[in-house]
Amino acid sequence: MKPKHIVGGAIGLIIGLMALVLVIILPATETSCGPGAPSVAAAPSARTEPNCPATGSPAETGLQEGALRVLRCTVAHFGMMDMRGVTDDASAPDLKAGRAVEFVVGTDSGKGDAIVSFLQENAGAFRIDYLIWKQRSWTPGAAGGAAWKPLEDRGDMARNHLDRVQVTIKEPAATSTELAPANASMAAMPGTVNEAGSLTGAGRHQYPLAAGSFTVSDVFGARGGTHLGVDMAAAAGTPIYAAADGLVVAAGAASGFGDWVVIDSLDESGRRYSTVYGHMYDNGYFVHTGDVVQMGQHIADVGSNGESSGAHLHFELVPGGRLTGGHQVDPMPWLAGGSIPAPSTPYCENGFGTPGGNLASGKVPPELEIWYRRAGSLCPEIKASLLAAQAQAESGFRSDAVSPDGAQGIAQFMPGTAKALAPDGQPYVIDADGDGVASSLEPADAIIGQGRYMCSIAKTIEGWMSEGKVSGDLTALTIAAYNAGEGAVLSSGGMPNQISRHYTETRPYVARILAAEPGFRSLGSEGRFQADQNADLGPQIVAAGQQWLGTPYVFGGGGPGGPSDGGFDQAGFTAAAVFAASGSTISLPRTAEQQWEQGVEVQLLKAEPGDLVFGSFGPRGPSDVGIYTGSGRMLHAESGGKVAEVPLSNGMKARRIGS
Repeated sequence: MKPKHIVGGAIGLIIGLMALVLVIILPATETSCGPGAPSVAAAPSARTEPNCPATGSPAETGLQEGALRVLRCTVAHFGMMDMRGVTDDASAPDLKAGRAVEFVVGTDSGKGDAIVSFLQENAGAFRIDYLIWKQRSWTPGAAGGAAWKPLEDRGDMARNHLDRVQVTIKEPAATSTELAPANASMAAMPGTVNEAGSLTGAGRHQYPLAAGSFTVSDVFGARGGTHLGVDMAAAAGTPIYAAADGLVVAAGAASGFGDWVVIDSLDESGRRYSTVYGHMYDNGYFVHTGDVVQMGQHIADVGSNGESSGAHLHFELVPGGRLTGGHQVDPMPWLAGGSIPAPSTPYCENGFGTPGGNLASGKVPPELEIWYRRAGSLCPEIKASLLAAQAQAESGFRSDAVSPDGAQGIAQFMPGTAKALAPDGQPYVIDADGDGVASSLEPADAIIGQGRYMCSIAKTIEGWMSEGKVSGDLTALTIAAYNAGEGAVLSSGGMPNQISRHYTETRPYVARILAAEPGFRSLGSEGRFQADQNADLGPQIVAAGQQWLGTPYVFGGGGPGGPSDGGFDQAGFTAAAVFAASGSTISLPRTAEQQWEQGVEVQLLKAEPGDLVFGSFGPRGPSDVGIYTGSGRMLHAESGGKVAEVPLSNGMKARRIGS
């Protein structure tokens, strides 16, 4: 059943919201790998251009050799024009460094297009790093359909490159790995991102805590190989510094960590990696998703939150990316001045360098993946995996879907909603793919529009929650408002309950999406536990369950996606542990009675750690369930208490999942 999007007067309630800007930061080369993966589009053929004659233009002054060559050869093909070379503008670092040139074409858009085509054709010969034109950037060698990416609105025609083409030339990467002190000035350091919004690899790094302020309290690989970082014990409140330049792709609550920060970076060779900082208190981290940080920046303070027995920093180094399927390695050799080790598997998953990395590769049609990653990077409240699960429920990823109510496309926008103005003054559905048309029936436009609309709804509901007008889970209420309209959430004070359709359509719609969302997540993207596909399932169910020790009991709380409303009930807890341990492949039903029908029964005397144990049997089956840990004990969401390890109850029976 296709939902209606009811906006009505709710748009007028969006006051004082932060503008939703399309800030896209993706790797220069976006690839996928594995059976059936889409092939990467061939780069434009490169002709070898001769050295071209000097132009006599003042714009040549101070240009690096490569940029000078591009300027002269472009003039040789198109004639003299207004050009911009070296500038003192700190907001244009590539121009300031002399490795970029702007060709100003004014209102002659056709000439700009022709210059761009010429530069693309000769990208290899000119060693072009990227182009900027019409508020978009182009990177040579990017995957087909994703080479052009939108940029944020920079305020005027010139800065948005609507009247000029900028070309930036590659330069040799920095190779220094000299460690800088934690309080080093960043003023003269290499830039973390370039003018097109892409990460750059400076190669420099340092310890995340100041020398003398910590001791190593647990090493990498401890606890039978399950400890995937280094614990640095320090007094609560000790400053934590960014170990490298990069982009914050996660900040806030995470399973096992309490709160964490994840920073994606590139080394001097362009290898992707993440640094991870864990166990901070809720008020103990000072960066947000999407922030650009520099090595030595004070990003957080040491705490003892989550699965922690004392104040310390849990620090990880993850080649390939923490949200994008990378695997942790011992960070100590790297911290001592070494290089990022070669990955055990190819860097083959898109989304590195964006919050959109939480979308697991291969879960959506390949041509749509880049757009869900971008839409899932617009605001921290809305993730790529949620948008993908929502689209599956809305249209099954069909761009030609039209509901009986008139909702259109992958995201099932009503025409009025698509054209309604977002807080940034633009329609929700914009021309995201740059083809000159904004349409709900075009997948890229619709997906970015979906993200923009969901972010706007989430900001609105957050405001109502802070005012005490609405209560409940922000994600669930945002999904509900997408289906029934923000007004339904406001008038109900939470989950819509005003008319029969709220019960027959909206609430099942919310439940379906929340249940499906974990299946679209990249493994390990929500917290510490990461399933090992080659290990036995049982011990991993125990390990996954242990990450939630101490989580409050909440009636009706939890499910495959983890806690909800701040906690778990019994069946919600076991569903979360099994889902995490199986690498998002086993999704248990929502009640103990239904879970009793999964797997195979085993004698309690022969139960093994990771088996589910059931109790309180009635005519319809059991009403209680936990995770067996051995020696007559289980992990259990204690009614009125917390998740704890406790003795088995009398009369319990066991079942083995995944057999």
